[in-house]
Amino acid sequence: MKPNLKSFPLLLGISSAIIAVFCQSINDVAIKFLSGGYALHQVVLVRSSIGLVILLAVILPFSNGWRTFKTRRIKFHILRGCLVFFANITFFLGLAALPLAEGVAIFFISPMLITVFSVVFLQEAVEFRRWMAIILGLLGVIIMLRPGDSTFQFAALLPLLAAFGYASVQVLTRYIGRTETAVTMSFYSQITFIVASGLFGLVLGDGRFEGNSDPSLSFLFRAWSLPAPEDYVIFISLGCVSALGSFSVSQAYRASEAAFVAPIEYIALPLAIMWGVLVFGHWPDFTALIGIALILGSGLYMIWRETRTALSR
Repeated sequence: MKPNLKSFPLLLGISSAIIAVFCQSINDVAIKFLSGGYALHQVVLVRSSIGLVILLAVILPFSNGWRTFKTRRIKFHILRGCLVFFANITFFLGLAALPLAEGVAIFFISPMLITVFSVVFLQEAVEFRRWMAIILGLLGVIIMLRPGDSTFQFAALLPLLAAFGYASVQVLTRYIGRTETAVTMSFYSQITFIVASGLFGLVLGDGRFEGNSDPSLSFLFRAWSLPAPEDYVIFISLGCVSALGSFSVSQAYRASEAAFVAPIEYIALPLAIMWGVLVFGHWPDFTALIGIALILGSGLYMIWRETRTALSR
């Protein structure tokens, strides 16, 4: 039986998205673990520097070498890098104050936004039933935010802001991915992280604004410090999964339609619950579980519908 070449981009997108989700899940755990003792911009700078080394030493040799970094769309790469930085910074600040599962769940409005953006900006088709699933997922996000409840935290809005940034990133990735490789996009993303976090460090790295009791603000304004020897492994692992995750997510969105790849990222929800229990000892409460269930249910339905549509083509 001859292989179906038409299905290759779809399979590449799915496998790349799954790898990216696992890398991002590990990344989230490490960031939250380090948020109590280090400054966010320091963690991001170290992570991105290690990630860039991994990208150049391991991934680059399997591509077209240094020619991979030549581009005529540098403005789009800079814009994409800034959006990636914004999405990461706001999400990580939210994770510092929120339970892992809840922070990830709120962030998961992003695949829904990606689907909407893919229709508006990329003219990709989305059927009526998927729109209903998106509405159901949005209801889950509202429940997670708990507006008007005494337990509402302003930090819960940070993953929401991150979701808008991330959705914009992936739609832009889909657009420039027609001419740019995943390695090229990953390279410029890491460079943007290094430059931006370095600038943050120059302004905030001396701890002049330190002293706030809020976990998110403390993570942002904390002074830089020399990492403890036992944390070296965490920093190195963070850099490795950052490089692999950045490459994989770029590959996923350039190989397949954004509206198809996005729902696969819902795998991160059960992973976040698992890591939250195993690493931080936190079980989501009943309200959080309802919101997570709605978000996860809508995502699984979207995956099922897209799978049926793809098989019928």
